[in-house]
Amino acid sequence: MSQETIPKHEPTGWRNVPAGHAPLNREKVAELLAKEWERFKATTKGSGDHNQTSSKSLPLGVTSSFQHWDPYPISVAKARGAYVTDVDGRQLLDLSMGFGAMLVGHLNPNVVRHVKRALRKTGTLFVTPSPTATVGAEKMKRRFGLDMVRFTNSGTESTMYVIRVARAVTGKKGVIKIEGGYHGGYDPLQVSVKPPLDRIGPADNPVPYIPSEVEAGEIHVVPYNDLQALERKLQESASTIAALVMEPVIENLSIILPDEGYLKAVRDLCDRYNVALIFDEVKTGLTAGVAGAAKKIGVEPDLIALAKSIGGGLPVAAFGGKQKYMDAVVDGRMAHYGTYNGNPLVMAALDAVDEIATEEALDRAEGVNRYTLQKLDEIIAEYELPAHTVGFGVKGAMIWSPTAVRNYRDFKNTDFEAAELGWLWGINRGIITPPGLDEQWLVSFAHTRKDMDKLVDSTRELAKALRS
Repeated sequence: MSQETIPKHEPTGWRNVPAGHAPLNREKVAELLAKEWERFKATTKGSGDHNQTSSKSLPLGVTSSFQHWDPYPISVAKARGAYVTDVDGRQLLDLSMGFGAMLVGHLNPNVVRHVKRALRKTGTLFVTPSPTATVGAEKMKRRFGLDMVRFTNSGTESTMYVIRVARAVTGKKGVIKIEGGYHGGYDPLQVSVKPPLDRIGPADNPVPYIPSEVEAGEIHVVPYNDLQALERKLQESASTIAALVMEPVIENLSIILPDEGYLKAVRDLCDRYNVALIFDEVKTGLTAGVAGAAKKIGVEPDLIALAKSIGGGLPVAAFGGKQKYMDAVVDGRMAHYGTYNGNPLVMAALDAVDEIATEEALDRAEGVNRYTLQKLDEIIAEYELPAHTVGFGVKGAMIWSPTAVRNYRDFKNTDFEAAELGWLWGINRGIITPPGLDEQWLVSFAHTRKDMDKLVDSTRELAKALRS
């Protein structure tokens, strides 16, 4: 598909693909990458030592496998606002921000105040009903337009339970997911997460890739932004499919925007074939806007999974949706348990975030993000880089592809060597972004234009080096 025939993207998002570009010198990329890795090892000896120590008790020396990279990851000692300090004493601009969990900034004063008050006056865990959870649920209902909501402790739990709810209500077991998408650790959703291209069949009719350790059940996989493939799958198998689960905006493959009108058409197809539409808003949520991506785009799912941005850095998550579906929890068709669900400590944090995540605050952060995207567009154009910018809400990315990325197969055609260089170049200049080469930056409430200028200046330096 030529660039001219690519459908328009969802207008509430940002994507700017330059009209022209010049290829990168591969020898120059390799030379710069080697130099940057030497610089990394020379300036992060404390992190290297810490990783050796921690690897004796923690597999790979980390608490979550994504945190590891070779030769070792940076170890962080403390954080405040928009910055972290590593064990070598270097202050780094944090553009990872917990994939959205730190939307309000590290040690946000309002969150700290609410949590301290809970510790002093309320308690940490009751394992009985409490007004704190009721108030939190009412706030989530109002904000996200839900009929009912239940709290969990992680995005994985929330995505697991929305699928169980959909199965209980529809009486069907099958699940459709988007090729390449990530939705936490629940077995069915581990299928085709960044699968190898030689194992997944043709682009318009993907074959599910099931890791050996996963017991998946009936799982179907379709490409993102491909309505024909989705309808074909529904025509073939709707009688056994309970739900379609998807991120409304894909945020584990950098950022992939829906085509204009795509999600509305998906909603219509799910209605036609009696399949529950589940939006995984664990990563979008408040980072997309004051009421999430669903409200911003104008498409209502049947069920939604939330986490990260709603809790100010504390482990709180939720799932909820239409009464028809949540009644399955009410009448016991789908029992939902959890000792720590909605405990007073995380409800205090949720209450704090709800107070400060106003439309004005989010608009201000999104404005800083769009400023950053515009500045990077200028650099891409000036140096004819084979790259483009994309953004949604307070998140943004610079993708090393001269053409728009609309699905997983497009994503696999991006220049990962240049992406690695760009990520490492930033790390060595005091800017930390996630280590996956496919994630995005986040402008929190603590970030300013001056902070984001560090990313802009670093990118300009890199562009000059690539073209020297």
